[in-house]
Amino acid sequence: MTPFTDIITFFIYSFTSIFVIVNPVSGILTFMALTQGMKDDEKRAVAKRSVMVACILAVVFAMAGELILRLFNITVDSLRVAGGVLLFIIAIDMLHARTSRESVTPEEIKDASKRDDPSVFPLATPLLTGPGAITTVIVVIRTARTIELKIVTLTTILLTFVIAYFIFRYAYRINKILGVTVSLVITRIMGLILGAIAVDFIATGAWNLFRAMAG
Repeated sequence: MTPFTDIITFFIYSFTSIFVIVNPVSGILTFMALTQGMKDDEKRAVAKRSVMVACILAVVFAMAGELILRLFNITVDSLRVAGGVLLFIIAIDMLHARTSRESVTPEEIKDASKRDDPSVFPLATPLLTGPGAITTVIVVIRTARTIELKIVTLTTILLTFVIAYFIFRYAYRINKILGVTVSLVITRIMGLILGAIAVDFIATGAWNLFRAMAG
């Protein structure tokens, strides 16, 4: 039985790690750009579909993470290091208030603007659930040592995308309230947190790999 304090601590770690990499706040402007000209009910439908698809992808990769690692003969510590480097690059983009090319590129946004339904691509993936988010959910759920903590990880994934839905659902109102400056400040703060998580991934993974090689 996992102690309650450990569950709370892991919940905070898991939610923070997943939410800052999904980062729906930074996706507000992209969502607005791709849904401009749509009716309110169409915008709601796009928000719902994009978040649902992104959530399903995250849950599937979290559940199948062990199988994927075994299939490609990759250790979780190798993924920690590689994922940590990727997250650090994304964090640098966020600190400079730039849209990470890992999430979505200008070319993808331009192409998606021509589509009738941008909910799956690029909103669901790669904007919400991209390589960074996939790596994070796999590493976090592998960090969970007990069934209770794995359930906590899945709960934080669901909670993240519930919040993402409401952020997209009320994107236009939120953008008016926050404005560009506050949104960029929030993005920079999330970038700082993500950078710290990335360093932790790299340090933990590198140390465990060193111990494994040292015998």
